[in-house]
Amino acid sequence: MDDGLALRDVTIAKAGVPLVRIDHHIHPGEALTVMGPSGVGKSTLLAFVTGTLSPAFTATGRIMLDGHDITDAPPHKRHIGILFQDDLLFPHLTVGQNLGFGLAPGGSRASRKARIDAALAEVDLAGYADRDPATLSGGQKARVALMRMLLSDPCALLLDEAFSRLDAALRAQVRDLVFARAMARQLPVLMVTHDVEDARAAGGAVITLA
Repeated sequence: MDDGLALRDVTIAKAGVPLVRIDHHIHPGEALTVMGPSGVGKSTLLAFVTGTLSPAFTATGRIMLDGHDITDAPPHKRHIGILFQDDLLFPHLTVGQNLGFGLAPGGSRASRKARIDAALAEVDLAGYADRDPATLSGGQKARVALMRMLLSDPCALLLDEAFSRLDAALRAQVRDLVFARAMARQLPVLMVTHDVEDARAAGGAVITLA
């Protein structure tokens, strides 16, 4: 079985004009960076991988995850995590409740709380479960968003310009944390960005879209 995330002869087009062509296998613990200016199809590629491609686009090729063809699977059954520019935390929920949203249903209240507390401790936010997300800094919100996604036990991680709204110092800190957590879990990472420093931090192959 071929573990990791494989994009097999993927082509995405709009009105018959090809935007993206990729054939690449991202092994567990590796990253692939797709670079290029806005409007070249970077986020459209991620939409195809997550199963949320707009009907305005057409796509061919197959998406394989850990040896399984997920090309036609519904989004919620693809086991793919994604981080965006915005943290997308729910403002009406506490930090702990936001993290609980990432957990699969079931399990005792105590076991769920233990997983949430452990996730917060992993990113130096122990004791923050009852906090209002509005009281967190940008870096703290990014860490909560990361752990909420990881608690859903994804088999691959997508990054959609995930660090672009952070200032330079915070960007490097959060970026290093995200890649460290992803590599520790041996997740294949597909990142789209326009920032060369993001690509350097990711390591691995880089594909540039014109």
